[in-house]
Amino acid sequence: MSIVEPRTLSGFMELLPPDQIKMERLMEVLRRTYSVYGFTPLDTPVIESSEVLLAKGGGETEKQVYRFQKGDSDLSLRFDLTVPLAKYVALHYNDLTFPFRRYQIGKVYRGERAQRGRFREFYQADIDVIGDGKLDIVNEAEIPAIIYRTFTELGLKNFKIHINNRKLLNGFYDMNGMLSRASLIMRTVDKLDKIGPEKVREILMSPEVGMYAQKADSVLEFTAVKGDNEDVFRYLEQMRGMDAQYDEGLDELHTIVQCLEDLGVPQENYTIDLSIARGLDYYTGTVYETIITSHPEIGSVCSGGRYDNLAEYYTNKTLPGVGISIGLTRLFYVLNEQNMLSDTIITSPCDVLVIPMMEDRSFAMTAAARFRQSDIRTQFYAEQKKFKAKMSYADKLKVPFAVILGEDEAESNVYSVKNMRTGEQVKLAPEEAVAYVQQELEKMNQGRLILDD
Repeated sequence: MSIVEPRTLSGFMELLPPDQIKMERLMEVLRRTYSVYGFTPLDTPVIESSEVLLAKGGGETEKQVYRFQKGDSDLSLRFDLTVPLAKYVALHYNDLTFPFRRYQIGKVYRGERAQRGRFREFYQADIDVIGDGKLDIVNEAEIPAIIYRTFTELGLKNFKIHINNRKLLNGFYDMNGMLSRASLIMRTVDKLDKIGPEKVREILMSPEVGMYAQKADSVLEFTAVKGDNEDVFRYLEQMRGMDAQYDEGLDELHTIVQCLEDLGVPQENYTIDLSIARGLDYYTGTVYETIITSHPEIGSVCSGGRYDNLAEYYTNKTLPGVGISIGLTRLFYVLNEQNMLSDTIITSPCDVLVIPMMEDRSFAMTAAARFRQSDIRTQFYAEQKKFKAKMSYADKLKVPFAVILGEDEAESNVYSVKNMRTGEQVKLAPEEAVAYVQQELEKMNQGRLILDD
């Protein structure tokens, strides 16, 4: 029998155990934070009917979809978590309570060219609030508050949430006679951080967009307005009264900022940024992008916004919503590459390794059971190897504590507990050993996953 060379497909991430535990830790923080804000977990199928998944049809996304036949069925792998959410809400409309708040962390698939930091299979972490006919703007204000808490819990300090409003942008383009090209302009402006203002100006003046130099300069001047939020608002207020949609968007921005103060988001962690457009056409109100300010080269690590009709391809009901998405796999890859993931957090599959040192292993088994009854992750080392090999195993796994149990410990009913990080070893009564490990683990688990000093 010939041996097949094991390999992982290009664009698919496979992690070794320590990194996988860090990824799980990241997802654990997200789940916990989202739950604090009253979001319910949701899991939708990875495979959907192509007719359902591609109801909108066309565009670059459809070209990247993994599509296949199984018997008479035309099937596709989901390419994001938003379209499956739209189907879910339309399908279960009568069984859901609105506003419906859900979070979902799951894999999506896109057949794009694999390159550094971009994957064909990757995790997304989404939250969305869906209304029935209407959705109050306070929901749009809560989104940055959730981003702030999530990233703070992960250990990020130097990040900023950039906020804009599509109504404001459409109003600005309308008052300057550019509304018919608004979508093209916004998709182009959305590339500012990637290609720079000169290239954006060139595209705006290209036959595809067809703007005169004066108009292109006007757009770039508007998007380049910087300063603190008060400065930006003073600039924006000068154009109040010139367009109704512009005024509505400006009022919404004012409301968002006021709510953020009430929600406890520090001013240094958010900013009004008129260059943020979010190129996708379905955004209709507030839009967000989050940047790690100490590593701007990473780009946006969390983005999203308000949309007026989530499920228009599946139902006649109007279902407005607001949501954000984090590309977890890319974020994890970049953080790892930038050495921003902590090496001090516990990445072992267990907290305690119980090592029996005598033929009768009943005392050691009882010890393992005692630790597990106290919810301490415990592994029992059953292999018949020498002491050096057993300790080497503990070292390689980076187990925080080894509990070494021989005849002396069994006769005295004590546990020899070795702190594998410090080398300190103590003999304690069983209940004291459990308490000692719990106390030390609490100290070890206080560190943040992401280093952002």
